[in-house]
Amino acid sequence: MLDAASTPQVTRLADYRPPAWTVPAIALDFDLDDKATRVTSRLTVERGEGGPLVLDGEGLRLISLSVDGKPLGDGDYSYADDKLTITLNGDSHIVESVVEISPIANTQLMGLYASEGMLCTQCEAEGFRRITFFPDRPDVLSRFTVKMTADKARYPVLLSNGNRVAAGEGKDGRHWAEWEDPFPKPCYLFALVAGDLSALKDEFVTASGRKVELGIWVREADVPRCRHAMDALKSSMRWDEQVYGREYDLDLFNIVAVSDFNFGAMENKGLNIFNSKYILADADTATDLDFDNVAAVVAHEYFHNWTGNRITCRDWFQLSLKEGLTVYRDQEFSADHGSRAVKRIEDVRMLRAVQFQEDSGPLAHPVRPESYMEISNFYTATIYNKGAEVIRMLATLLGADRYRAGCDLYFDRHDGQAVTIEDWVKAHEDANGLDLTQFRRWYAQAGTPRVAVSSRYDAASKSLEIDLAQSTPPTPGQDSKAPFHIPLDVALFGRDSGARLGDPRLIELKDSSATIRLDDVAEPPVLSINRGFSAPIAIDAPQTREELAHLSAHDDDPFARYEALQRLALLTLTDAIRRGDEVADPALVDAVAATLDSGLDPAFIGEAVLLPSEAFIGDQMPTVDPDAIHGVREATRRTLGSQLNDRWWSAYRANRDNRYELNPEAKGRRRLKNVALGYLVADADPKAVSTTFEQFGDADNMTDRLAALGLLTSLEVGEREAALAAFHARYKNDPLVLDKWFATQALSTHPDALDQVIALSRHADFSRTNPNRFRALIGSFGANQPRFHAADGGGYAFLANEVLAVDGLNSQSAARMVQPLTRWRRFGADRAALMRAELERILATPGLSKDVYEVVSKGLA
Repeated sequence: MLDAASTPQVTRLADYRPPAWTVPAIALDFDLDDKATRVTSRLTVERGEGGPLVLDGEGLRLISLSVDGKPLGDGDYSYADDKLTITLNGDSHIVESVVEISPIANTQLMGLYASEGMLCTQCEAEGFRRITFFPDRPDVLSRFTVKMTADKARYPVLLSNGNRVAAGEGKDGRHWAEWEDPFPKPCYLFALVAGDLSALKDEFVTASGRKVELGIWVREADVPRCRHAMDALKSSMRWDEQVYGREYDLDLFNIVAVSDFNFGAMENKGLNIFNSKYILADADTATDLDFDNVAAVVAHEYFHNWTGNRITCRDWFQLSLKEGLTVYRDQEFSADHGSRAVKRIEDVRMLRAVQFQEDSGPLAHPVRPESYMEISNFYTATIYNKGAEVIRMLATLLGADRYRAGCDLYFDRHDGQAVTIEDWVKAHEDANGLDLTQFRRWYAQAGTPRVAVSSRYDAASKSLEIDLAQSTPPTPGQDSKAPFHIPLDVALFGRDSGARLGDPRLIELKDSSATIRLDDVAEPPVLSINRGFSAPIAIDAPQTREELAHLSAHDDDPFARYEALQRLALLTLTDAIRRGDEVADPALVDAVAATLDSGLDPAFIGEAVLLPSEAFIGDQMPTVDPDAIHGVREATRRTLGSQLNDRWWSAYRANRDNRYELNPEAKGRRRLKNVALGYLVADADPKAVSTTFEQFGDADNMTDRLAALGLLTSLEVGEREAALAAFHARYKNDPLVLDKWFATQALSTHPDALDQVIALSRHADFSRTNPNRFRALIGSFGANQPRFHAADGGGYAFLANEVLAVDGLNSQSAARMVQPLTRWRRFGADRAALMRAELERILATPGLSKDVYEVVSKGLA
């Protein structure tokens, strides 16, 4: 822990040096116990760049230390500031240490820790140093052998990476197992699990005919809820063979679900450890979104077997090399197994909600950062989501065949290595004879580029000229930006006919400005640009309401059609906020009606007719005014609800009585039904409220039940409390569902939301040590735009208090929660002063963690 006056050391990409010593092999022996685990490690070390052997070790009680069998005394080594330093002569040695650690005392959930009677590990990014002494960096790759000994009654299942090679019975009711991983890996991919677990088992036959044994290990009662995850695993294994030519390489693939986990999941070689929320799913307890997330996360972690494990990062600055690439892969997997249009909408909505905010604030950083204080703070939307968009742009520019050729060369060239982003881009250059120097700027420059667009149509020559100009605002440490290489998917639609005029065209904008001429344009056109969100940018195009409504009705790219309706809604909302009235534009009402009547996929309609979020509206304004935004958006919802009342009822009834099924069509019908219900209940109409409460009670699935609960929770009606009480009574013994109960109330726009959240923070079922529960309540409230930003600052003070309460228990959780306060510059003077004061209070607190210090200090800079 830090004193507020101390400044943590900054790690810089420019300071990277190869390891002084490598560790080609490590043998670990665990004598497992939740209170005191003894770890014996035997490192084979070989001289690299020279210098002393420096091993990382945090919170370890050193019992003994030897080199080549000779015990070392106090004068033979130094152990200070979490570094064990040994000066060695010669080029190869065996270094053996014995340490003791306490899993049950490890509330940080990094290293080896206890979770509901189970022992498990999380080592990314720097958790292995909390298990034993080791050069804890991703460019040290080792072959691991592991032996575990434990009480058989408490820990009957003993799992680790790779293949189990031996097992047996010990004395006094203990047993042991040995595991060996044949593939060299960095220590962040090490995993160990011991517990009383049962498995859903299956097998997969690879393209070359090998059988792989699959197991998902959970509490026995949870085994029935693992089928969807198992099906997703098998689908992802087949997809990776077909799309990327990647076959699984071990005889076993195990997944373990745990209740206490800082992340979503972890891709440890052959033994993935998952947050249980991304494994357990059935119709009664999981929403359609939960099912989608389970499949996506299972695929993501499996895909890491090649993009992250077989080829890993040289250093943590290259994190997007594995995460951005693997997010892109899981996005494409999900698109191939559901609605591609809806998946693209969901991904862009997430990017704009989180990453665009990151790019425009004090925590902005490039996809490959230049420095950090605490690496856990760089597991961000920029690394993951924007990193995925960079991969998508590369695939768009190259085309499918050339992108695959670049990937094949990358895998062939770098298998078994720790590499850099340059190595990834170079493989695509070499495979295709290209120069991608300018494209690399997407990795080096922070910020969201803005592209200004204007056009001129000449009827005599039937030509259209499109003027483009790109600019990127300053970000911390980068005042000026060079032009990006931006792919823009463009099409034209006839203003009169509505037909597409010619084929779509990919424009590559490389200069600060450019003029593009399109010929043979048969009639005055309406321009559709950045179709499919071909680049992660903001478009400034002065299109009229009529043009946007036209595109929303005629564009043949689903995302562009959605985008046009969203831009029309945004224009309506921001104009009303600026004028200070609450009158909805008739053009928006007509466009929503046309979309409802379009006969398109219900899943798409359900997404398209939603109004932009309050946070996104605020991002488009010079100064965020939460009260005005909330008032105008709610008034517009009421207007759309009342003026299109018959259509909403028709949409609701047409999709209401479908028997529960889990497929894209059924999910789309549920989505449209619940969006329609949201508009019907917007003005608290008694008939709609009654229908919502009936749906809550009668639903045969969690999607419909939770949708109804969410609507009721924001209303001042008697059914609100009845529904909340009934939901808690039904699901109080299911932690994952109870998280939904907490989150739903934290996101409520009811006037007493803050008081309710404060009361919930004292509820017997609330826990600050469980990351899922803490995120459900505190994280959700931080995203509640109107209530978190209450003018009196009560929401800010509450969040700051919770951050300080959790920092000493789990600093990663605390650092993630504080981020909403860092956007204080975007708000009016009164709110900004209140937010800044809370940041200053946090920073002045003695014993602050490095994680929180970094976020808060950057937020105040």
